[in-house]
Amino acid sequence: MPLALPLGLFLLVAAAAPERYDVVLRGGRVMDPETGLDAVRDVGIRGDAIARISAEPLAGARVLDARGLVVAPGFIDLHQHQQDAAAYRLKALDGVTTALELEIGVPDVARFLSERAGRSLIHHGAAASHPAARVAVLGAPLPAGAVVPPAGPATDTPASPEQVARIRDTLRAELLAGGLGIGMGIAYTPGATRAEVIETFRLAGERRVPVFTHVRSSGRVEPGSSIEAVAEVIAAAAVTGASLHVVHINSSGARDALECLALVEGARARGLDVTTEAYPYGAGMTAINSAIFNPGWREKMGLDYADLELPDSGERLTRERFEALHAAPEPRLVLVHVNPDAIVDAVIRHPLVMIASDGLGPHPRNAGTYARVLSRYVRAQQSLTLMDALRKMTLLPARRLETATAAARRKGRLQEGADADVVVFDAASIADRATYRSPAEPSVGVRFLLVAGTLVVDAGRIVDGVVPGRGLTSDRGTPAR
Repeated sequence: MPLALPLGLFLLVAAAAPERYDVVLRGGRVMDPETGLDAVRDVGIRGDAIARISAEPLAGARVLDARGLVVAPGFIDLHQHQQDAAAYRLKALDGVTTALELEIGVPDVARFLSERAGRSLIHHGAAASHPAARVAVLGAPLPAGAVVPPAGPATDTPASPEQVARIRDTLRAELLAGGLGIGMGIAYTPGATRAEVIETFRLAGERRVPVFTHVRSSGRVEPGSSIEAVAEVIAAAAVTGASLHVVHINSSGARDALECLALVEGARARGLDVTTEAYPYGAGMTAINSAIFNPGWREKMGLDYADLELPDSGERLTRERFEALHAAPEPRLVLVHVNPDAIVDAVIRHPLVMIASDGLGPHPRNAGTYARVLSRYVRAQQSLTLMDALRKMTLLPARRLETATAAARRKGRLQEGADADVVVFDAASIADRATYRSPAEPSVGVRFLLVAGTLVVDAGRIVDGVVPGRGLTSDRGTPAR
């Protein structure tokens, strides 16, 4: 018969046993942009949270060797249009743990979330869509599969007061369904008057969620310049109290992008909650049958037909080819060569600019945005420190989301108690491989990726059969107190 241990001795043995974690990241360079931690540490993960960060070795059911690698918060993409399994795999290999459709949003937030529940490799979420609500109220619902509405009366006609009220009601319902803000692609709905814009911002202010906006126009021609367009939405934020996020200021600002950034700086210096983002490529991409290409676009944008390129073939457009595609009912994506590298590089370096991909299949930014920032700006140009680049890809987007959801306070950080959304990468080799001719080439250099504590990239490969991604939702659009 075995002898029983005295209670005191049992407790002593139990206390001396090392605490075990589900996963331990061993000996990596742990970097947290909020606290400034940059040191070799072990990271212990239990369940879906970071439980311990220690200078001493930790014990775990699985220990991953992170020696010589960077351990950082998973990247947060505020601007990801393509929300399917193929895109999520590319995002994971680019270090992204959360990808959100916020610029345009989705027509039905509840359906978007339910379709991905228990099926998603990474976290996801969406804004309520002003363009979708508007064209539905004006009698031309967004076509299935389209990101933006085709140009027509529903995009170009001013809405009546009754129609504006119905648009507001639709958006309010979508916020209550979990929308993280209001996506407002004003460039795609040029019929929206200043009054309609302000009413939409007013709803966002009441519900304490941001407006994520593609500004009305781009270029240097007045009226309708980039500067005027950015000033319009800053003014709407000022008079309504809404938080504002200006998407892809690199392409919307075009050659005046730095002056547009100065407007954002000025607004923030005077207490307004205004943020912005950019992607590290010179070409944009959008639907050729959208209202962006309404008559006068060449003069306004300072572009010509040959600046437009079909991504699948590399064909540069002529007037005749453009007119045929613009008049077609089905959406066709086109690359828009809008900015030289010098402007893009200056925008990316700006301390207020966070990184967001504007990800959609035929553009390399869908697969390579985050690795490109690390390889181009940190390693090759040395124009950003590694910590600054991480801050742009983690902490800044998390803070942007905090006005809509308290859950964001646990993201974008590598701290005890934070969500276990973690990327482990080789700073010396991480690189984008996607190009305009091969836009779906995955990035290289991400060794491990954990989403809610579950390993989804192991030794640089996607782990099959895991779906830990969760829907990120607003705190039910509760009104301000």
